[in-house]
Amino acid sequence: MSSYHLHITNKNYSSWSLRPWLLMKELSLPFEEHLHPLAPGSGYRQPQWKSFSPVCHVPCLHYHHPPSGSSDPIILWESLAIVEFLHEQFPNSRIYPDSLPARAWARSAVAEMHAGFGSIRQEMGMNVSIRVELSDEAFNEGLVKDLRRINEVWEEGLAKFGGPFLAGGEFGAVDAFFAPVVLRLGSYLGAAERFLGERAKGYMERINGLEGVREWVAAGVKEKERHEAHEVESLEGPGRKLVRDLREEEQSSGRA
Repeated sequence: MSSYHLHITNKNYSSWSLRPWLLMKELSLPFEEHLHPLAPGSGYRQPQWKSFSPVCHVPCLHYHHPPSGSSDPIILWESLAIVEFLHEQFPNSRIYPDSLPARAWARSAVAEMHAGFGSIRQEMGMNVSIRVELSDEAFNEGLVKDLRRINEVWEEGLAKFGGPFLAGGEFGAVDAFFAPVVLRLGSYLGAAERFLGERAKGYMERINGLEGVREWVAAGVKEKERHEAHEVESLEGPGRKLVRDLREEEQSSGRA
C-alpha cells in the first residue's frame, strides 16, 4: 500500500510546515504526520533532520510506494514540489482549479508566495500564540509594499474567480500557501486594518474558520517549547508591543 509521511516542525512557528499539512488535511488526502520540534538553543537550521531531509529543513514528504520495487521512499523536500507532486498523485482533488485561467493564476500566485514577500517573513515572523500591536513606525517601506501586494492578490483572485476562495469555489493550493499570511495578520494587530480591503478581510475570516486552521493553531498554542530565535524575531524592531500570549492563558486555564 502506498503511504505518505509528512515531516514538519513546531506548529506555533512553522509557516512552511503549515502549507502542505493544511492542503492535505482540508482535501482529506491520506498522510501520517511526523513532528520534529526545534532543538532548544538552536538557530533555524536543524542538522539533526538530515536523517529524513536532505537539506535539514521541513516540510519534507516521504512517499512509500512498494510496487515500485524499492524500499526507499520518494523524498520531496520543498513545499512547492510537494504540492505539485500531490497534484499529480491526486488529480481529482482540485489542488488546482479545473479552469485553465484560474489554474494559471493560482500557480502564479503560489510561486509568488513561495519566492517573495520577504519583508512580511522578516517583520511578521510566524508565531500563532502571540498578539503584537503594531504602531505606524513598524511599517517600513518593504513591509508596506508586501502588505499592499497581499491585498492586491487576494482582492484580484476573489473578484476574478468569484470566491469564496482565491481561485474560485474550492479550497486549494493557493489558499494553503497564503494561509500563514492570514495567521501572521492575526498575530500582528494593525496590519490588516491598515492595508486590507473588505473582501480580503472576509477571506481572512473564512481561512481562520477552516477546521484545519483551527486545529493547527490550537496545537501550536499548546506546544510547550519556546524557540528563542523565533520569539526574539517576533518582537524585535520599532513599533511593537506584546499585548497577549495565548500560551500563558492556556497554562493558566490548565491550572484553574
